[in-house]
Amino acid sequence: MSVYFVVLLSVLSSIAHRGSKVVVSLDALRLGANSFEVGVLAALYAVFPLLLAVYAGRVSDRTGVRRPILFGSMGITAGILLPVLHGGLFTLFLCPTLIGLGQIFFHVSIHNAVGSIGGAEHRARNFSTFALGASVATFIGPSLAGFAIDGIGFRYTFLVLAAVALLVVLLTLAFPTLVPPRGAPQDEKQARRALDLLKEAPLRRTLVMSGVTLTGIELFSFYMPVYGQSIGLSATRIGLVLSSYAAAAFVVRLVMHKLALRFTEAGVLTGSLFIATVTYALFPLLSGAPMLVATAFLLGLGLGAAQPLTIMLTYQHAPTGRSGEALGMRLTVNKITQISIPLVFGGIGALFGLAPVFWANAAFLLAGGIVSLKDSRALARRHREV
Repeated sequence: MSVYFVVLLSVLSSIAHRGSKVVVSLDALRLGANSFEVGVLAALYAVFPLLLAVYAGRVSDRTGVRRPILFGSMGITAGILLPVLHGGLFTLFLCPTLIGLGQIFFHVSIHNAVGSIGGAEHRARNFSTFALGASVATFIGPSLAGFAIDGIGFRYTFLVLAAVALLVVLLTLAFPTLVPPRGAPQDEKQARRALDLLKEAPLRRTLVMSGVTLTGIELFSFYMPVYGQSIGLSATRIGLVLSSYAAAAFVVRLVMHKLALRFTEAGVLTGSLFIATVTYALFPLLSGAPMLVATAFLLGLGLGAAQPLTIMLTYQHAPTGRSGEALGMRLTVNKITQISIPLVFGGIGALFGLAPVFWANAAFLLAGGIVSLKDSRALARRHREV
């Protein structure tokens, strides 16, 4: 029961968070913001997650996950409510900043909570359920915001999304026993430097694979529409290609826990990264919509499983009592990747065209697959020794 309750909290919070990104950017344009200012608004969501992810993880380890989930949800609610209380562009800049601050404490703690429920034998199923919930929220959040803006206007849309975020607060207060109190106890005598976590080779490899996976997801969402337009696809067909990827990600998450039980988490992640490598290498060689839809579906089968698996493996490889801190470091790596990698690949695209962007990312994913293969073999050796 606890895992479904925690996933429900995550779905509601993600709906509010993702919906806010739509309404904030569109409201800013309505108020006369230029493209640079909209970009700054988008970046403000990531400021506190980049700076405080590891600290948020430490708080989760030290105090348990209930308080960060509760107070993080309060921060998200307050951030979304700001434009309701006072309109204007300045308020919109405060809105994503406060949402990002609340979201990082909520996000790290909710991952920590999912990993701590039921023990190692239930972890793959729990994270599979969590990933399915994330897929649902990814669909509902932007759609809810779009329909609400057209139907009731910007101010009431903020109010609706704030109500969704507030529901997380109310549920957490109403059913405190359904949220795990805390994970494994930490050793207070140990030095607690975040960089010490990087000395753990399995965790270090997982963090690398997390960054590689996110790169594949981010670049596909940006460069696939650009590539589709360059070969003359209509907006409808480009949308079908992107939807095919999303559908495959949902499908693979339905069976992810069964695959992990049969091939291990590291084994499934390795296969996922190799599948993504092949599909990225194929994209520049294809020009017909049916083949692109099929290839995008194959890519979704790979990357759709890879992202939740890196969360699971980060929790699994974290030192005792430091799972939240490790999950926070994963998010820090992801944020750095989100900022730096698009700039690098954008430069490649500007100099050499779109095909080398796909092939360079294929090489990047291949390197991640090789790292994952080493991790899988190391885990297999450890099991044999035990």
